[in-house]
Amino acid sequence: QVQLVESGGGSVQAGGSLKLSCAASAFSNCGMAWYRQAPGKERELISTISSEDGTTYIDSVKGRFTISQDNAKSTLYLQMNSLKTEDTAVYYCAACRSWVPGRGFEYEYWGQGTQVTVSS
Repeated sequence: QVQLVESGGGSVQAGGSLKLSCAASAFSNCGMAWYRQAPGKERELISTISSEDGTTYIDSVKGRFTISQDNAKSTLYLQMNSLKTEDTAVYYCAACRSWVPGRGFEYEYWGQGTQVTVSS
């Protein structure tokens, strides 16, 4: 069982930066990710990190967001720069992906989420 706790969310003006952290109760070497869910929208996978695939990003955050992992601290990070109002969402970290036929990768463990609000 892995428990995940996000922190670092908050309110920032457009163009600003935030760094999210996700502390894991145990070391996770089974792939981790950041998702977000904006009001009225479906949850969206935005970035992943794994030993197999390295790092991945969706186009809308590429070049602005950086995912990283400190294995010694069992912590996942998401550095978010040049924030836009459309980045406003609740951000979730997830750990331990597995392939589910017909559904693709799914993650077993989830954090409670941290709110990020970007104002113009």
